[in-house]
Amino acid sequence: MSTPAAPEPSPLDQLPGDLMMWVLIVSELLVFGAGLAAVLGMRVLDPAGFAAAQDHLHRALAGVNTLVLVSSGYLAARAVRLAEAARPRAARARLAGAAALGAVFLAIKAVEYGDNAAAGIGLTSGGFFTFYYLLTGFHAAHVLAGIVILGLVGARAEPRALEVGAAFWHMVDLVWVLLFPVLYLLR
Repeated sequence: MSTPAAPEPSPLDQLPGDLMMWVLIVSELLVFGAGLAAVLGMRVLDPAGFAAAQDHLHRALAGVNTLVLVSSGYLAARAVRLAEAARPRAARARLAGAAALGAVFLAIKAVEYGDNAAAGIGLTSGGFFTFYYLLTGFHAAHVLAGIVILGLVGARAEPRALEVGAAFWHMVDLVWVLLFPVLYLLR
């Protein structure tokens, strides 16, 4: 008697982490993508107004925040590899570093928002700022959620759980890497 052949793995079986996290990630990327498309459409319709509004933003702080989030993504990736190598203490330390950098990102963003508020710039200061606050605020909420997720998966430091948490964190990084040039640099 021959044994039945094992079923072919599907491409979904090859995804790191959990399928439902990927559904969440893709849906979040679509939401942010729609917001970015609206901002780019507004830029096409009013390039001078777009550039004038951009001049009130803190490009240097946003640049630092980009380095902060990219560094945190590196630490999250290292945490996954360390967990796979059965080094849970080192994995937890990298996750703690990634989460701490997420907190630094939020602190810098709070400084930027505070400076804007002091200058009288708010959600209703024009179309650019409406989208700016909606997109960066929604992103900040994702950073906060990501910090919580990193803390939860770090408690177990199990490779699959860390992979799921890191996937979410990388989505947060990716969104910022897209928001930064569109909102702060594109002229």
